[in-house]
Amino acid sequence: MAKLNLKGQVFTGKGEGKKFVTLPWVDQQIREKLGFAPYAGTLNIRLSREGLAQKKLLVKAEHLEIVPEKGYCRGSLIKGKITGLDCGIITPQVPGYPPDVIEVVAPVFLRQRLGLSDGSEVGVLIIV
Repeated sequence: MAKLNLKGQVFTGKGEGKKFVTLPWVDQQIREKLGFAPYAGTLNIRLSREGLAQKKLLVKAEHLEIVPEKGYCRGSLIKGKITGLDCGIITPQVPGYPPDVIEVVAPVFLRQRLGLSDGSEVGVLIIV
């Protein structure tokens, strides 16, 4: 098994992650596939150059599919850890989604729990 550490900086997103995660069918699939009830929002991380290089290796990680309801996009989940807490990287399958951005879903408000703010350096550990 290999470990990938996706490092980057926290930034404020547009609120789209919160809208997506709070959809009942998304919430249910996160509960079933990641084993926790997600906090109503995501932690946005802009990957460093090194983090982006590591992200390209995620093709080896187990991807869990988010099956959409009609009119919504597909998404994928990858299990991970952020500072020892269970989390998942959620990736919407939409055209133009920035390759250097990841959205992290967790059972807690990560900014508050980990004392993060815009510009904070953080890493997400993935076992592949």
